[in-house]
Formats: sequence, structure tokens, C-alpha cells
Amino acid sequence: MELYSIFLQHPVICTDSRVCLTGSLFFALKGENFNANAFALSALEKGCAYAIVDEAEFAIDNRFILVDNVLKTLQQLAVHHRKQLGTKIIGITGTNGKTTTKELIASVLKEKYNVLYTLGNLNNHIGVPLTVLKLKPEHDIAVIEMGANHPGDIKELAEIAQPNYGIITNVGKAHLEGFGSFEGVKKTKSELYQYILHHGELIFINKANPELLEMAAQIGFKYPEKTCSYSLEFNDTEAMMAGQVTYCSPFLEMECQNKNAESFEIKTKLIGSYNAENVLAAVTIGKYFDLDEIQIINGLENYIPQNNRSQLTLTATNHLVVDAYNANPTSLRAAILNFAHLNSENKCLIIGDMLELGEQSDFEHQAIVNLIKDNHFENVMLVGEMFSKTKNSFRNFNTVIDLIVYLQHQKIENSYILIKGSRGIKLEKVIEVL
Repeated sequence: MELYSIFLQHPVICTDSRVCLTGSLFFALKGENFNANAFALSALEKGCAYAIVDEAEFAIDNRFILVDNVLKTLQQLAVHHRKQLGTKIIGITGTNGKTTTKELIASVLKEKYNVLYTLGNLNNHIGVPLTVLKLKPEHDIAVIEMGANHPGDIKELAEIAQPNYGIITNVGKAHLEGFGSFEGVKKTKSELYQYILHHGELIFINKANPELLEMAAQIGFKYPEKTCSYSLEFNDTEAMMAGQVTYCSPFLEMECQNKNAESFEIKTKLIGSYNAENVLAAVTIGKYFDLDEIQIINGLENYIPQNNRSQLTLTATNHLVVDAYNANPTSLRAAILNFAHLNSENKCLIIGDMLELGEQSDFEHQAIVNLIKDNHFENVMLVGEMFSKTKNSFRNFNTVIDLIVYLQHQKIENSYILIKGSRGIKLEKVIEVL
């Protein structure tokens, strides 16, 4: 493959003509509102060595490589590159917690191995091949996150990354507009299990999650063959690792135990008991790859959450529990219930709409309002059009800007504040006035 030879000489990929590294390859991708073919010449002028385009009018000299489809070429290049390397790859997906779990797994494995892992949430049909193309011969293990909005997405990403191992954190109600139903969510996520069954070594599975066990069985896994399990049922001696929450106000602490009933404590900097299964997954994968307890503990205790995920932020007057990167019924319910048990007298909820729920949206938003009522929260602020349509007696704001204006005059002080909503609501903007 001629392009692969060029890639080996110029192994840095660029897809944004505004950020061009000298000697990199510019892939002129297209989107609904842009056509990067038009910026290919600019990318070359800024330092790129070659530009890969799929419209002949832009290929004006030998620095341009004309292909049928730039995106498909990027993906095919990633597949070819993957096949040249013996790196062990862990593919990870799930409705909730996949990014945090990916970060935790990487933090643990880095204690012993040279690890590549998905940056941020670059987990789609563009992000996955870009991550694969960062693989180097010196990488021992890669942890690659896979996101999905529609049926078939995980199948496509697995065929690009070709993981040896797979883990689904959980399944819940998210992106229902794209999946059509909760069953559609499960079917799509299980495409990772399908790939591992036929092409990989094993799956890591939460043995205490009946939906995951059912999905694996339907695909054809015969437990415990080709599986490595973990469980939050502490006395489960069949699982490689079992765990239980020992403290969570505000930071999560756990006791973990192996099959020989040997246990150790972990004190994380994560907010929320709902992160327990994410931590335990990282512990289990660390044990599977022969890390000792000290290495596992160090990897987890040194991890500091960022990007508004299960993050404790201290301001001059408040403690903010910031989990504003995303929200769906499962994750929002878990966050509210966890916050209800937080040891603090002054608690406030700032909750934003859950997007992409389709026909279930009205029902799911009302269910969250009812949950807030049942847990006797009084200081509650709901942001977004969907929550404004529910039956509630709380303060409602159409946008985060409306909320910010309100909070500039009605200050909240000496409180623990949970901030959680879908990314599109942009609740992180409210932090500046708290």
C-alpha cells in the first residue's frame, strides 16, 4: 500500500487545517457543514507533507493524494496499521462510565506497561482510526473506547480496532432516537462481544450485572469460557475480583478481594458509588495483566478525574460535584441517589435535560423529577425545555444562561451542589458563578 509507506515516513495525522504539524498528513474529511477538501492547500502551506483528498479539482500537484473516499481511506489505513503490530488491544464500550473506566484501566496498566489509550472521548468512526494510527511498536497495550449512536456502530469500530479483549461497562437508556429502543441499545453494544467471541481472546464482564450476562449468553459465550469476571457481590468466589464500597462521602473508597479472600483497600478521588464497578473493572484488568496490588492501588489512587466527569470542584464558597459531560436516565438516577446519601446539610441540585431520548423523553424526565421529590431535595434548579414541560414545583430555566443570570443575584453559598446534564445543555458554564 503506497499510502502506508508514506504514513510510516509521516506518522502524524491531521484533520484540522487550523492545527497542522510540520510533516504531518492532512486527511480532508467531510461533514454535514464542512468540506475539508477546500482547506487541503492551506494545510500544505502550513506544513503538512501530503493532503489526502477525494475531489479531483483540489488535487493540483503531487503533494495531493486523490482517493475515492477520505474517511474510508483513513479507516482502511488504520486497519492495515493495526495488522502490522502485535499490541494487545482492549476495546471498551457501554452506556455509562466507559470513558471513566477507560481512564482508570489506562492509569492502572501504565504502572507496568507502555499504554496507548483514547484521548478524551474520540470514540467514533473518526476517533477510533485516529487512535489506532497512533500505535507504535513500543506500545504493549492499547485501551480503545468505542461509542455508538446507531445499530452497527460498534461492529464497524471493532473491525477497525480489532481488539483482543472487550468490556461493556453496562447498558442503559441513552441515544434512544438512534437505537429505537433499549433492546436496540443492548444489541448494538453486544456487537463488541460478538467480535471478541469470533476473533478475540476474552471479555471482562461484571458478573453481578444480569443484562451483561444475558447479552454474552445470547451471543454464544458459555460462562466462564473466554470470560474474566468481577462482581460487586463481595462474597462471590467465582469472580476473579470482588469488591464493595466502604465509604463514599464524598470520595469513593473500596475494599477489593481476590478468589483467595485476600483483600486490599483503595481510596479514590472519584465522586459517586456508581463508580465502584468502574474501579473494580480496572482492578480486575490489572490483575489479569499481572500487576501487583501496590501497582493497582497506585494507578487508581493517583487518578484525578477531569473534563467534568465525577469531579469535585472547590470554589470560594461551595463544593461542586461536577458530572456535566453527559446524562441519560440511568446515569442521572445513579448520580441523584448517590448525592442523596452525601453527608451534608446544605445540598443543591442543578440538573439539565437528557437529550436524544426520542419518544421516551417526556416519561424519563418526569421520572427524574419524581425521583428528586421522593428524595426530599428542596433546593433544585432544572435547566432545559424538557424539564420545563414536567410537573414540578422547582425552579425551571430554559437555558443555562437564564440560570446564570438568576444565580448572579441569588447566590448559593456553603453548599454541596450536584451539576449534571447532557453535554448540549452546557451546564459547565454555571461553575463560574458558584
